[in-house]
Amino acid sequence: MSEARWNPILQQWVVTATHRQERTYKPPRDFCPFCPTQDVSFPTEVPASGYEIVVFENKFPSFQSAPPEPAVKGTDIMRVRPAQGVCEVVLYTDKHHTTFADLDIRHITNLIKVWQDRYLELGSLDYIDYVLIFENKGDAVGVTLHHPHGQIYAFPFIPPIAAKELESANEYKKTTGKCLFCDVLKQELDDGRRVIAENPGFVAVVPFYARYPYEVHVTSRSHKSSLTHLERDEKRWLAEILKTVTCGYDYLFGFSFPYVMIMHQAPTEKIDWSHCHFHIEFYPPYRTATKLKYLGGCESGGGTFINDTLPEETAAKLRAAISGAVSQASQGAE
Repeated sequence: MSEARWNPILQQWVVTATHRQERTYKPPRDFCPFCPTQDVSFPTEVPASGYEIVVFENKFPSFQSAPPEPAVKGTDIMRVRPAQGVCEVVLYTDKHHTTFADLDIRHITNLIKVWQDRYLELGSLDYIDYVLIFENKGDAVGVTLHHPHGQIYAFPFIPPIAAKELESANEYKKTTGKCLFCDVLKQELDDGRRVIAENPGFVAVVPFYARYPYEVHVTSRSHKSSLTHLERDEKRWLAEILKTVTCGYDYLFGFSFPYVMIMHQAPTEKIDWSHCHFHIEFYPPYRTATKLKYLGGCESGGGTFINDTLPEETAAKLRAAISGAVSQASQGAE
């Protein structure tokens, strides 16, 4: 079953996908469904002996291109609709014991090109309004398959966080004539204390309003509304800064750092989204090397995050970690 039910109180869609209860949960160590097939009698999701990057439809999708009819009949207040959409898995590499941070710049640049392709193709479907590209990494965020991979959800509506961002940006543009994200980025650069990495195309900061202690936002310097507007050099600069951030995360506490990475870009509905500004957000669950940031009553029930740290202080620690990671990589290359 895959359906969308309307919450009239929060004015949000909630997706019901009961078949996902049967999805793969921590498979045996000697069999990974995302590794290349080595024995045809035990095929994986990839019928090849090796690969660079692979994309395929999720076997346990939250959205389906041809969804079944809803299990219940809705009302005027509590509406229901088929959860029509597409869910894809993106395998970053055929090397099982690696992470995004281990990929080289050329490989990440190619991955960005794959993301661009999927954004365009899925966004061209007449029932898709938003293409959400993301990665869940690590046990702490609930990952059950540890082969390096991300996912793409093509939504039949604009998800609520993206919708709120777009509403705020549109209101700001109407009032000031300027881009909200461009102005926020300028203030972050002018202040400097929360900037952890930058290059000619992108800036990474622990935002002034960080909800998670080591939350990082990567924002394009020039005003771009989606991945598809990135020039050749910008794709490489994006690859470089994403590798810098993820390597810094891993160096911070000396272990592979879990996170949720979310790409924020323009919806695919064919209207004016010029107020949208492309950026990527990282939400890591750790607040210290041994303590997790859990979402308690204030966050889950009230919707207000409580950050146990100061963004200026965590940014300084991340800058130091990035410096250490760069030094370590340089020594390893010698």
